[in-house]
Amino acid sequence: MSLNKKEKIAVAMSGGVDSSTTAALLKEEGHEVIGLTMHLWDPARKGKGSSSRRGSPHYGVDLKQAFEEKVIRNFVEEYLKGRTPNPCIHCNDRIKFGLLLHKAGELGAGALATGHYARIVWGPRLNSAREKRYLLLRGKDRNKDQSYFLFTLTQERMGRVLFPLGDKSKNEIRAVASRLGLGVAKKKESQEVCFLPDNDYRRFLEERKGREISRPGEIVNRQGRVLGYHPGIYSYTIGQRRGLGIAAPQPYYVLSLDCQRNRVIAGHKDDLLAGGLIATDINWISTSMLEGDTEVLVQIRYRHPGVPAVLSPLGEKKVKVQFEVPQKSVTPGQAAVFYRGDEVLGGGWIERAL
Repeated sequence: MSLNKKEKIAVAMSGGVDSSTTAALLKEEGHEVIGLTMHLWDPARKGKGSSSRRGSPHYGVDLKQAFEEKVIRNFVEEYLKGRTPNPCIHCNDRIKFGLLLHKAGELGAGALATGHYARIVWGPRLNSAREKRYLLLRGKDRNKDQSYFLFTLTQERMGRVLFPLGDKSKNEIRAVASRLGLGVAKKKESQEVCFLPDNDYRRFLEERKGREISRPGEIVNRQGRVLGYHPGIYSYTIGQRRGLGIAAPQPYYVLSLDCQRNRVIAGHKDDLLAGGLIATDINWISTSMLEGDTEVLVQIRYRHPGVPAVLSPLGEKKVKVQFEVPQKSVTPGQAAVFYRGDEVLGGGWIERAL
């Protein structure tokens, strides 16, 4: 969405420098700003101060039940299936740009702005110079780019969403925050998932499921030879080295998880390499289903640099991806996001490695 006039804009407030600066910049431009803080997990979450002290109305939005049903439940179920979920993507899709965007509209806001480092522009869609759509682009600051987490956005939602920080670097944002006198200008960023203290997902799962998930089983190699034993497969993710307890001349890594047999399959570092993947539940952002093989850059986790690949459609919502160079730790449950230059073409969920 672009702004050609003064608007009433809701800003998703977290209490950090990004959302606070987003609100302050929009207000400085003359827009009517209201702050919205999602109450998802911790009722003591901060966020109200930065918008209310600067004279903007602020609303807390209780989304705890929806967050439990739409994000946390999926998080737990995916681990129980031997997959490694990405709750932030589901939260963006189902909560922030779903329920919170709807709430913004109920309050009379024409748009919802967030502090994401990504860009939305209006331009020609893939394979059609004449037909224009909303395009999702990487943020200017590649170290902070968050477009990977946004591949589920739709055209309808992008028409009501703003990313004011997308064309700025993190250093520029801190400088703006200092200029505007925001107390959060030097605040450190949180690296934690909001509902996982210290990012300890194992403890979280144990508290949720207890004995149901603590089922000891075998650690085996690809040929089925027993190498050791594990306390529960939920404790392991693809590529993990520590915690296997296998004494061997060469280190072992987790290659895959077999939930049906309650087994961890382990191998050496080279065994982690995969030539491609199958992804499902594909969302195309500016185009419909691709026809025929298409060259893309695919990113298979947040900090993955991306690798050239050939994408082949296997139906409307399923694709095969063949890497130019084999990649390690292709992890079921994580997102595979497809780029053409800075543009996010779409993405989906990794079903399996090839």
